[in-house]
Amino acid sequence: MDLFESDVDEVIGKLRGELSREEYAKIMRLRDDLLQLHGRNVVKINHSIMELICAKYLIQGGFEVELEHTLNGFSCDLYATKGLGSLIVEVETGFVPPEHALDPQNYLRARIASKITRYSGYANKFCLGTPPHYIIQIPPALTKPPRFRTRDEIAAVKRLCDLYYTSPPVTLEETRNARLHSIYTLDVDSVSVREWDVNEYMGKAALWSV
Repeated sequence: MDLFESDVDEVIGKLRGELSREEYAKIMRLRDDLLQLHGRNVVKINHSIMELICAKYLIQGGFEVELEHTLNGFSCDLYATKGLGSLIVEVETGFVPPEHALDPQNYLRARIASKITRYSGYANKFCLGTPPHYIIQIPPALTKPPRFRTRDEIAAVKRLCDLYYTSPPVTLEETRNARLHSIYTLDVDSVSVREWDVNEYMGKAALWSV
């Protein structure tokens, strides 16, 4: 057993007592999927652990969950369905690659903006997941319902995305209609999840950053 498999199994062991037999079987199927993806060097342990913790929360909420689900040529971290409804969760850890060592804040804002604009049109709800120690950099315009965004705000978000993501570029239509519905803080130490309203999270984040 390699370290990736050992760490995944240790986390599942912590989750086991909160799961019914059916829920546990679903988590074990996701475990096997992660091991296969890791064998192809597609996933990393930090990200995968948070995906599992978020998946457990969604499964207990009645969702069917897939990890690293492909949609229209790109992969989303969690794709969940319940009845006719669908939900996408993208897990963001705050990692900044070395080539953006001199512009980390702007890079992270663009990364989050790009995720919201690109992904939210592919499900009824789009959410972000993050560890408690990372404050997500969300452009204020994307915390508003689409009908309250001004033309200038939409253009500014697109320009931000275009600084880093142009293959393909996000469209004005995607930017205009993008929605962020909630934020999950994924606490690995306690294997727990807290769901936040976006504006509540942003208010707390403003206090945390002082």
